[in-house]
Amino acid sequence: MRISSGIAGVALVGLLAACGGDDGGGTTATGGGEAAAYPTESIRMLVPYGAGGPTDLTTRTVGACIEDELGQTVVVENLPGGSGALATTELVGAEPDGHTLSLVTAGTMVLTPLANEVGYTKDDITPVGVMAEVPSVLAVGENSPYSSAEDFFAAAEAQPGTVNVGVPGASTPQAIELQRLAEEHGVEVTVIPFDGNAEMTTALLGGNVDAVLINASTDVVQNIESGAFVPLVASSEERLSWLPDTPTFTELGYEGLTLSGSTFGLAGPAGLPDDVVATLEDTLRTCLEQPEVRERIGEQYVPEEFAGADELAEVLDRTQEVYEPILG
Repeated sequence: MRISSGIAGVALVGLLAACGGDDGGGTTATGGGEAAAYPTESIRMLVPYGAGGPTDLTTRTVGACIEDELGQTVVVENLPGGSGALATTELVGAEPDGHTLSLVTAGTMVLTPLANEVGYTKDDITPVGVMAEVPSVLAVGENSPYSSAEDFFAAAEAQPGTVNVGVPGASTPQAIELQRLAEEHGVEVTVIPFDGNAEMTTALLGGNVDAVLINASTDVVQNIESGAFVPLVASSEERLSWLPDTPTFTELGYEGLTLSGSTFGLAGPAGLPDDVVATLEDTLRTCLEQPEVRERIGEQYVPEEFAGADELAEVLDRTQEVYEPILG
């Protein structure tokens, strides 16, 4: 049976109307409205640590910029606990639509799952990019008998286990790097875990530990500038431009000990759509190019070259490769 052209035309118009058609600007409309562009609601940015530290400062600084750039409220929420597991569990269980994000580190995404049964791995997130990189330094107090890295390691080698070093927790990159120092290079120190930089600083200044392997965040840099801390070794692959007289572990012959610093990454749950990742990655790049953002985070902590989703994934993959044989 043939349908007349008039009836067919009416049917086609009705079909297009039911489907929404095109709004003339290239955007397909649904239900009488335009297709929603990300973000459509406020964005949660989780911090796996307490308020007031470098992770909190970095997340809040980047979050405020993302809010300005994307035009949606960004709510930063501190969820400390479980070596990052509390916030990360919240992240991986969220809808993968880009409205729940989190600061992530190699510690929270690699070390915590290797050391504990937390129900997730690094593959349960979608990397977006690197917000900041904070190296670690091996530092002693101003009255220390160790005036150089050579003095420190000579004492540690002469009497294994007698030199003690504070670290920010037993399952942190700093603690594992000192384990590698013993296992791979034969230099044994006694590792003393503390709850973060503040406790470590008090212990070092009070003479309760011989040294600390500590993230060189702003408070530590201030102690270095005042002379209260004397940096002996940096964890970076090359000498730091702002600590040009401080050698690296690699320079001193301790190859591979470059993982005790912290990379502060931005990530969403696994399955984040490519267009959302692209939007967030581009926005993060724009934010980190802004002088006021770089100054607030700390110019020395913002990578000179932007590191996006692929580069953050490489950091996590490399850490997993090195640490899994040790902790797995």
